[in-house]
Amino acid sequence: MTILDEILREKEQEISRLTAEPEPAAQTSQTIVARPSLFDSIQNAKQLQIIAEIKRASPSKGILHETVNPVQQAEIYERAGAACVSVLTDTPFFKGSFEDLKAVAEAVRIPVLCKDFIIHPIQIDRARTAGASVVLLIVAALPDAELKALYVYATALGLEVLVEVHDKEELKRALEIGAQLIGVNNRDLRTFQVDLAKTEEVASVFPFGSGHVLISESGIGGSADARRVAAAGSGAVLVGETLMRSESTEQTIRSLQVELGGAAND
Repeated sequence: MTILDEILREKEQEISRLTAEPEPAAQTSQTIVARPSLFDSIQNAKQLQIIAEIKRASPSKGILHETVNPVQQAEIYERAGAACVSVLTDTPFFKGSFEDLKAVAEAVRIPVLCKDFIIHPIQIDRARTAGASVVLLIVAALPDAELKALYVYATALGLEVLVEVHDKEELKRALEIGAQLIGVNNRDLRTFQVDLAKTEEVASVFPFGSGHVLISESGIGGSADARRVAAAGSGAVLVGETLMRSESTEQTIRSLQVELGGAAND
């Protein structure tokens, strides 16, 4: 059984718990924060945009920063010019929570991504109730029909959807459902090995300039990596571990905001 298989099995149990719980209070028009579009922010940028992640732990690296204050971290990200804050809400493997998401959403005005392994509409409901403006759907975790249904469900609620792929075949599946925000996870979710060449592979067949933006996820360790994926056509990067371990988070974010050119902004 792969790590992804283990996570998805745990998610099935989580869905059973969520469906048995009372629904959280729905947001009112007074509590819903109007946030910028992440797609627009990336599409119109002249510099590589940063989706800055709050990540206490991971299955591959263990504990990264278990005692992080998510609100303080998110405020640092926003101050440094991040385009979006990504919040891990998975507890067993990443030590995150919907409470973290809610606290961050109340603290910042930029887009907020619920980063989880979503397999059921109730997770999207919980993300929206907690204040997320973007949710993640992972192509490798979903059959075509469920991927499409969850995408339609999320967008009907007014959420943006980051659709994550790992290779050219998964890119085709993402494009077939109409995904605009497409992320390439450089980490193989079955082995957790990281290779930035995954971004370059997908970028080689990516439909730049036709209503889609490319985001490189995982494995961005510094400005050289940022320049590499930007040169391939990425308009943004999702960065977690590097920021969670950084002694100067704002400086690290600014070092990743390299100039864009070529395919990403055509």
